Amino acid sequence: MTLHLDRRHFLGLAGVTASAAALAACGGPSTTGGGQATSQAADIDFNGVKPAAKIDFWSSHPGQSQDVEKSLIEKFQAKNPGISVNLVTAGANYEEIAQKFQTAQAAKSGLPAVVVLSDVWWFRYYTNGSIIPVDSLTKQLDMKMDDFQQSLINDYEYDGKQWAVPYGRSTPLFYYNKDHFAAAGLPDRAPKTWDEFGQWAPKLKAASGAQYAYIYPALAGYAGWTLQNMLWGWGGGWSKEWDIICDSTESVAALQWAQDSIYKDKWAGVSSKEAADDFSAGLTSATIASTGSLLGILKSAKFNVGVGFLPGGPKAATNVCPTGGAGLGIPSGISKEEQLAAGMFLDFVTQPESTAEFSAATGYMPTRKSADMKAVLAKTPQIQTAVDQLAVTKVQDNARVFLPGADQEMAKAAAKILTQQGDVKSTMTELKATLEGIYTKDVKPKLKA
Repeated sequence: MTLHLDRRHFLGLAGVTASAAALAACGGPSTTGGGQATSQAADIDFNGVKPAAKIDFWSSHPGQSQDVEKSLIEKFQAKNPGISVNLVTAGANYEEIAQKFQTAQAAKSGLPAVVVLSDVWWFRYYTNGSIIPVDSLTKQLDMKMDDFQQSLINDYEYDGKQWAVPYGRSTPLFYYNKDHFAAAGLPDRAPKTWDEFGQWAPKLKAASGAQYAYIYPALAGYAGWTLQNMLWGWGGGWSKEWDIICDSTESVAALQWAQDSIYKDKWAGVSSKEAADDFSAGLTSATIASTGSLLGILKSAKFNVGVGFLPGGPKAATNVCPTGGAGLGIPSGISKEEQLAAGMFLDFVTQPESTAEFSAATGYMPTRKSADMKAVLAKTPQIQTAVDQLAVTKVQDNARVFLPGADQEMAKAAAKILTQQGDVKSTMTELKATLEGIYTKDVKPKLKA
């Protein structure tokens, strides 16, 4: 199944229906009904509109960011005394905030003016017509859109319109225990390839006393995201555009290598909940975790922490790191006055000094090119690695971020392979059929020819 369409060329997907089981399992929002298709929505005219006096900001506080969010709100209100921003904890994670937002949409009441949108959930709001394009706001407020990190702002551009702005943005980083590496006589750096790490792993396990040389991130939340790194490194992927390739020779080889690291070579494991916590506790010598976990790891680890780019594979040594994290969007079902105030808030919290403050507090990367990171880097120089890696990031595979419920299906398949030692080829063949079913039923009919 091959359909070569640019990611900006969507028609509205109002009424998209993912497999009910997949959506119910993750507790996320339904994608049925709920609004008019928005891909051809006209820019909203805010001329003569006065901003609302009070707005709600719904957040799940990514990267334990509640304190810095409060700080940014206070500074925004000081600069804009006519606008009050109420910070609402709308969920403990992206799934919970998605459910709350969908419930408010269905009730047509209690909507926020600004909402956190994760990489795999925000597109569903777009398909349901639940968010507005922010282009007219960015123009009216003279937001310097070309100052955003290009790979981060582009994630929210569809049909030539901008649907959100980057906020708590992250990439995976390779974290390693410098003390363990030194005890094993290894270089003080991340491995350049997974094969190189495979050569290091037995030495690490023998010298460190840790249970694992490497631990894979918890599958429920991270498999679809982080395993793109290995799939790309071996020349495969979840998909190439809309061609589902998870069962390709290259993709199967990548996941077979991962399975062998656990069952055959016995130096790797799979985190049951949070790999960053396992790493900080010394359970493993290395792992992959979000840049948003950086400050937490540095604070809790009792050893010297190293960070590096993600390893490459036999087919691709670079450009194997996916973008990720969350952005900020504005609902369609609120007044123009609220939308304008929301736009002003978006403008403020994404200013260079604001994003530098947010990065310093969380470890998330600065979203603006002009952000002055000198003070932040003096205190936490490891953040520079995340910034540098931006130059070699890739937009995620369509199958993960655009197919409703696909992320959960990928997690199930990864669990079968990595925790149950299931046959890799047959598992990936089954996953391909599932993903193609979602695509054929829910997405393909709504794409532009």
